[in-house]
Order: sequence, then C-alpha cells, then structure tokens
Amino acid sequence: MVIKVPYVTAATTLFSFGLIFGFGHLRDSFRALLRLLFSSAAADSPAGCSPKGYAPICVGKEDFYIRRFFRRVQDCFGRPIASKPDAWFDVVERYSTDSNKTLHRTTKTSKCLNLASFNYLGFAAADEYCTPRVIESLKKYSASTCSSRVDGGNTQLHIELEELVARFVRKPSAILLAMGYATNSAIIPALIGKGGLIISDSLNHNSIVSGARASGATIRVFQHNNPAHLEKLLREQISGGQPRTHRAWKKILVIVEGIYSMEGELCKLPEIISVCKKYKVYTYMDEAHSIGAVGKTGRGVCELLGVDPTDVDIMMGTLSKSFGSSGGYIAASKEIIQHLKLTCPSHIYGTSMSPPAVQQVISAMKVILGEDGTGRGAKKIAQIRDNSNFFRSELQKMGFEVLGDNDSPVMPFMVYNPAKMPAFSRECLKQNVAVVPVGFPATPLLLGRIRICISASHSREDLIKGLEVISNVGDLVGIKYLPVEQEETTSVEKPKKL
Repeated sequence: MVIKVPYVTAATTLFSFGLIFGFGHLRDSFRALLRLLFSSAAADSPAGCSPKGYAPICVGKEDFYIRRFFRRVQDCFGRPIASKPDAWFDVVERYSTDSNKTLHRTTKTSKCLNLASFNYLGFAAADEYCTPRVIESLKKYSASTCSSRVDGGNTQLHIELEELVARFVRKPSAILLAMGYATNSAIIPALIGKGGLIISDSLNHNSIVSGARASGATIRVFQHNNPAHLEKLLREQISGGQPRTHRAWKKILVIVEGIYSMEGELCKLPEIISVCKKYKVYTYMDEAHSIGAVGKTGRGVCELLGVDPTDVDIMMGTLSKSFGSSGGYIAASKEIIQHLKLTCPSHIYGTSMSPPAVQQVISAMKVILGEDGTGRGAKKIAQIRDNSNFFRSELQKMGFEVLGDNDSPVMPFMVYNPAKMPAFSRECLKQNVAVVPVGFPATPLLLGRIRICISASHSREDLIKGLEVISNVGDLVGIKYLPVEQEETTSVEKPKKL
C-alpha cells in the first residue's frame, strides 16, 4: 500500500514540523548560551541528564525529538487505566503544571469507549469459562514459576498449551515464550546467522527488525507487500551470493506479517508463498494481529486466504491480543522446534510464562474451538468480523482516509499534521472515546495516524457512539481528506455538529 499524501497536506505538515524543530533548535541554542553564562542554567539542558564530567548519555536526535515534540503530546500516550480493557474502561485523569514535562495522576476516572486495546475477541474481560479456570491455576501453581523451562519452570500447563497451539494452527509442534516482542527478537537469531540472508518486508514490526539485526545475517528489504519486488530481490541476491566472497547463501529467510499493525493490511500471502517456493527459500510469518481474529474459525490469514499452513515454514503469534493473555509462540516442524528449545536464549534462560497466563490461553482456545461445549467462540469470530467491516465502511463513508483491508480489526486513518494528532486524541477523550495516535518512530515522520482497534465485545450501539464522536471531532480538527459519501445510511445517525 502506497500512501499518496496530497500536496497541500504534505506542505502544511512539513511546515508544522519545520516550526517545531526550528523553534526547538532556537531554544536549545539560547539554553546553551545561558549555560555558558550561568552554570546553574544547565539543570534542564540536554547535558543536564549526565553528572558533571561525564559525557552526555541522552543527547542526540532522539533526545531532541522527545524534548521538543513528544513532551508536548505525551498526555495522549500511556494513559493509565483503572479497570479491565473491555469494550468500555476507566481512564485515569491526569494534569500537568509544567507544560507536560511531568504528568500527575488524580483520583478521578472517566468511563471511555475502548477503541485502543488489542482485545480482539473480548477475552481480556471476565469470562464464564476462562476466569474460574485461571483462578484455579493461580491457586495451584502461583503467579510465577520463578524458573526457566529447562530448569523448574516447565509445568503440565505449558506442555498442554504447546500441543494445543500446534493443533490450533495446524503445525506439527510449537514452543512458548513469555513475551511476544521477545518471540521475534530472540527466535530469529536462533534460526539464522552469519552467512544467511533475511529478506524482510519494509513495514515489518520493530521486534522483527531487532531480531534480524541481532542475528548477524545480511538483511535486505523488499517493498511493502510487493511479491514482484520480492522476486526481483531474490533473483539478485541468489545470483550475486554473499558480499565479497559471492559464495552461496547458507539459508534465506523471508519474513512477513499476517496483518501489519500500523496499516491494518493483510499480507499477500498466496503470492509471496508462490515466490518463496519457486526459489526454495524459507518463510517466517508473524501473526500477532491475525491469529484468532481472522479466518472462519480464527486460525489466521492462512485460513482466511486459503493457504496451506504447511507452506509457511515458521509461524509466529502472540497470545496477548485475541487470547487475552501474554506471551508468544512459534509453530513449525518438530525438528525446528527441537532446535529452538536447545538454542534460543529466551527459552533457556528466561522465566517461563506465568501459569495463570498459560491457563487463560488454553481456556480461550478451547472456547474458540468449541471445546467448552458452546458456540460462543464461533459467535465471537463472526462478531469481530462484522464489527470490523461495519466500522471500516462507516469511516470511509465519512471521508476519512482509512488504511487496510476488510476483515482486519486494525484500522488506522491518516492525520498527517503533528498538531492534529493530539488535538483529535484529546477531544475524543473529552467525549469519552479512547483512541491511539500513532506517529514517529512507529510510522514515518510525515505519516501520523489514528489507529482504531475493534473488539468482538463492542456492541453495535458502542460502535455507533464511537463513529458519531470520531465524525464530529474529525470535522472539528479537519482530517476528512476524502469526499464524504452523500448517500444516507440507516445504521448510523447523521452526526450532530459540535
């Protein structure tokens, strides 16, 4: 997906950033001058974050961005909540007396519509099947194993979940890790190293980027979701071989995501698998945002797009989204999983998943599979699909520039201007709707956006409430960049003007 920024929007966005950075550098220059004249003025300077005589530890482009831009808008991020992340949750109110440098919590909370959490199937709230079993596992095993899997942290629950994950994603075997981010960043270096080649989608998650860099393998990037460019890159790299020596690559690993978290876009998996088969290279797919959330039975993009799971060599997923827990998994052949259990430092040295968190995933998967004796799992999957497609369609009709594909529960819409992101977030919060603004470094500097995440726990009334507020605030802030559809809809009332 190529985002084409309108010229006027691009110009005003660049002008806004120019003002912010220009005045920021001007203030830093005056501060440096004052520091020379009055040593006491150094307390709040960039150099003030290091003891006297030490080299500054946090001076650089990132520090400048944090001080001069992020600090102005940090009240829109990291908002504390005081309840479970259900369809509605309680957001703790905060205030600042020093222009957002520090934020102080109050005892007041606001009940807000939750369009921010990855609670895709609603399992993060109390569940009639999951919650009693989680409580029982807490009594039996405690909150932590206080040990790694290879020492004393391998419970019967961990073994059961690995078998269940493998059965759920239709792979021979699986391994669990205690953190979703670390699943990518720690597993990739255990799969490939020096002499290997990683070909990564240009919009892959930071955890994949970190893992690829830590592996020591050569990294090449193909244009986002572009199988033709992937094939061109593969031809060039296979024919050229390793740098300097031109020897054949030891192995080649192509890494993609099922649903791209900042775009809400489905991977073109059938075409990418076809290219990888043609050149006999391995595929690694991150299903953090797709497993459980898409597909007829919640089995992810392979099921949704009609791809045989055996064609994907390594399938990664997180357990903190659709399953309402924490941790991650890798599913692959028995040989690969055995190799990872013997070589992955996160598995060997890291504390295993909390037993109650493991039980939560076991219970949630059984509900999805219908093994709880009800049809609630199928209803949840149908509900999130209907909710996602309804919400996306209505946003598009209102004139928002919505990214992504149908069936995806992640739907960002473009804001661009750095002043409009916090303005939109703050105004929505005033009207009891919680949304997430996303900007640099999670996205390119000029492509700021608001990311909406839909849940099966949202009712149609919840979604209509959210749409009304978003439409009104969108008009107020001026981020409806596309023509508004004139045809009236019966599902959403015409939003009232502020």
